[in-house]
Amino acid sequence: MQFEHSAQLRAAHPDLVAGVVHATGITATADVAQRTAGHLDLARKRLAGGAESTFGEIQAWRRAYAAMGLRPTKYRCAAEALLRRLRLDGELPRVHPLVDLCNAVSAAYAIPIAVLDLDRVDGDLVVRPAHGDETYLSFAGDTEHPDPGEVTFVDSVGRAHARRWTNRQSAWSAVRAGTSSVLIVAEALHEGAEPAVTQLVDTLVAEVTDGWSVPATAAVLTAAAPRFRTPAATTLSRPAGGPCS
Repeated sequence: MQFEHSAQLRAAHPDLVAGVVHATGITATADVAQRTAGHLDLARKRLAGGAESTFGEIQAWRRAYAAMGLRPTKYRCAAEALLRRLRLDGELPRVHPLVDLCNAVSAAYAIPIAVLDLDRVDGDLVVRPAHGDETYLSFAGDTEHPDPGEVTFVDSVGRAHARRWTNRQSAWSAVRAGTSSVLIVAEALHEGAEPAVTQLVDTLVAEVTDGWSVPATAAVLTAAAPRFRTPAATTLSRPAGGPCS
């Protein structure tokens, strides 16, 4: 499976940097509670210095949403929504060990992270403006169609795996108890995004390989290196802190 952002989207958002992690062998029984708690503590410490709306990472997404014609305070990127909930409630809901971990890392870095069950993705996956005929499954069980021009994750059969880019994932490819193969995608638009995303990817690779004892492959995607292809066979994980593959 190949993952990339379309040339059209990258032209509209030249500062876009994405981190991608692929792993197989994920289970719902891993105990990552301490790891998750550590990342949430980092997020709480940052929130103690000011609301999430003041973070440069979040402000960059707000500007992007405004440029797409969306009201930023109505449609928040996933990281802002998590940070807001953490600030107001003090905790985040538990869903699945991997989702909980990625949500905590997302909050700690203020960078939205999507986690997709790759067995529910058909063919390649492209982040691009929608044509309007793609199908999206909501968590309420409703089938929706993204608006033409709305940014979404689209697979080879025209299924949309997100609404409004980093605002809401699809129930179709959400991680569940039986999920094994996953693609984790982090996206950032702020100044200094590349080193931040690189560090985030290193963190995720270390947490996944240690928490699940499975190999992981990863990359940081930029305009110069925009594509990631999942390995055809099992590969060794790269050491945390090393160069992305």
